[in-house]
Amino acid sequence: STLLASSAASDVYKRQDNNLHFFIKFYGIHLPYNKSYIMKTKSFSNNFYLLLISLVSAMGGLLFGYDWVVIGGAKPFYEIFFAIENSPGMQGWVMGSAILGCLIGVTIAGSLSDKYGRKPLMIIAAITFTVSAIGTGAVNDLNWFIFYRIFGGIGIGIASNLSPMYIAEVSPSHVRGKFVSINQLTLVLGILAAQFVNWLIAEPVVPGENILETWNGQMGWRWMFWAEVVPSALFFILIFFIPESPRWLATKLQYGKAENILSHIGGKEYAKKEIESIKTVISATKEKLNIRMLFQGKIPGILLIGIVIAAFQQWCGLNVVFNYAQEIFAAAGYGVSDILFNIVVTGVTNVIFTFVGMYTVDKLGRRSLMLFGASGLAIIYIIMGICYYLNITGMAVLIMVVLAIACYAMTLAPVTWVVLSEIFPNRIRGMAMAVSTFSLWVACFVLTYTFPLLNSGLGAYGTFWLYGIICILGFVFIKIKLPETKGKSLESIEKELTS
Repeated sequence: STLLASSAASDVYKRQDNNLHFFIKFYGIHLPYNKSYIMKTKSFSNNFYLLLISLVSAMGGLLFGYDWVVIGGAKPFYEIFFAIENSPGMQGWVMGSAILGCLIGVTIAGSLSDKYGRKPLMIIAAITFTVSAIGTGAVNDLNWFIFYRIFGGIGIGIASNLSPMYIAEVSPSHVRGKFVSINQLTLVLGILAAQFVNWLIAEPVVPGENILETWNGQMGWRWMFWAEVVPSALFFILIFFIPESPRWLATKLQYGKAENILSHIGGKEYAKKEIESIKTVISATKEKLNIRMLFQGKIPGILLIGIVIAAFQQWCGLNVVFNYAQEIFAAAGYGVSDILFNIVVTGVTNVIFTFVGMYTVDKLGRRSLMLFGASGLAIIYIIMGICYYLNITGMAVLIMVVLAIACYAMTLAPVTWVVLSEIFPNRIRGMAMAVSTFSLWVACFVLTYTFPLLNSGLGAYGTFWLYGIICILGFVFIKIKLPETKGKSLESIEKELTS
């Protein structure tokens, strides 16, 4: 089957199909005519295998995105169903409750993935997503609704920690940024899927009607959550067909298995070179794995970079656009039906500019893109604040929101996960990644919970000006502290940062 697939791929390449040619070029798959047929098909096979296992792992990102954003479309309806439409504090708690589960999931994922491997934890995440989707849509009591949101948050926490880390550990250095960004691509596809599903499920809202008595208020919001069962079940099945992380296997001294997996990814010579490099790093660290290792040598400084960058990705403020789109667009003069359509527009923008980020991350570098994102968002937020302050509504606000999403999608959104998956040493990557991701979700909870309060106290203009100040501070930190990791192996990054 491999030979048939390789032969078919070669024939397609010889026909120079433009779409496949771009796809192959984008992901670093080279089929030059001056090499032998075997080398061509072998190169395609290796890269195609890497792409497949990366896509399966990145389904965790898709479910993360869907589960995280689906509640935004259901919000106008479940708040009326549970009678909390006039309680900003309760609205913030319901919206942010999933983050409590995220913190639990991150805590589980860090230590257990370093001990038992990456695959078992991804399987647990898939089960968690499925149970949460069914339960959230089935309940009639607000406390149970919050319970299942917290339970689903555990899956988000595990997936957000493990999916990018797994891809980083299987990817060659020259394409690692691009492949890790696949997780962000699936995440924004999950966001777009949730937005699109919400838009399709919700029936048009007639001005003045009692939403509680409509199909939207009774059943529509339930089906928005239930739709997640399909991708979560598929994720559960496909995980069994991907290998364990070769770098995790190597840390457990299972070099034979690790080398075999790396051979499928980059060939025998690549596998031998990587294994030798991993052995060198492991031999230099004889201490048994424990949490104290996070506070030794230069690790605390590296960990600080991860914690601040993770928190900044949330405190830059963009995620409130997805979670509180109703309030943002309502303040700009849009009705409920228009809001749901605008949300889909923002989702499409998110996907398109994620591709831009994926294409540039291995060309322009991680640091440059993050600096551009921080400064760009600061400028956009200042202009948005002016729009709200001067009561400029309608299309002007929609354009600024789309620009903010475009800037975020090609910079801070994907690059943060790339950096976090790269800067930590192999032996403690799971724990260190968990600490940084924990920081991200704490920051996310603060952002999500405080937005209704800030929006009520400072107004929309004051809130976005505050986010602009945070972006300026983030720019300064990145400029001073973040090293460039583009084009370097994980082992060379480790040596550079810890020596």
